[in-house]
Amino acid sequence: MDIVTALLQFILHIDGQLVSITQAYGLLTYAILFAVIFLETGLVVAPFLPGDSLLFAAGALAALGSLDAALLFVLLAAAAILGDTVNYWIGHRWGTKLFTRERWFLKKESLDRASAFYERHGGKVIVMARFIPIIRTFAPFVAGLGKMRYRYFLFYNVAGGLLWTGIFVFGGFYFGSLPAVKDNFSLVIFAIIAISLVPVAAGFVLRKRKNISTGGK
Repeated sequence: MDIVTALLQFILHIDGQLVSITQAYGLLTYAILFAVIFLETGLVVAPFLPGDSLLFAAGALAALGSLDAALLFVLLAAAAILGDTVNYWIGHRWGTKLFTRERWFLKKESLDRASAFYERHGGKVIVMARFIPIIRTFAPFVAGLGKMRYRYFLFYNVAGGLLWTGIFVFGGFYFGSLPAVKDNFSLVIFAIIAISLVPVAAGFVLRKRKNISTGGK
């Protein structure tokens, strides 16, 4: 619980944390930000790393002149696209090995449903998942696991990566330095996290209602 609390405190005060990192590491800050975004999107075991909040805070810091917004966009978009690509191939090549034995959280039916779902809605999912914490990390893995065609995946991966990075980096750049945002930065970050989790909560409620209406079948 201490780790969770520390992580939450880091995310909610990420503007101050980034200032400290920039002062301590200078240009290496770009490499650190690249690594965090790459790991958050590229490793299915790292969904806890900050994504939306980090991009927004980095953009806000760029507005103060500490970082370059255009360079941030290029580097972090590349990190997001490469991360999803790595995650896709991990799922594609090794994901099915997770299903060699039946586990309560990994069932063959889940793989079949994932494959069918990505066949119908894969492109939209890859783009929309960019804006949903945790789901963002699992979406490319499941796409690879479900054998979604790589060319198809790559197009939406690039589109989603550019859109996600651009919205939050330049959103932070243009709005992060406003007095109302700057003076309430923690609340803004909390609002970003809360809004991004709305689709997850809505999906959970809809599934519960569906299960009730079908008698759990």
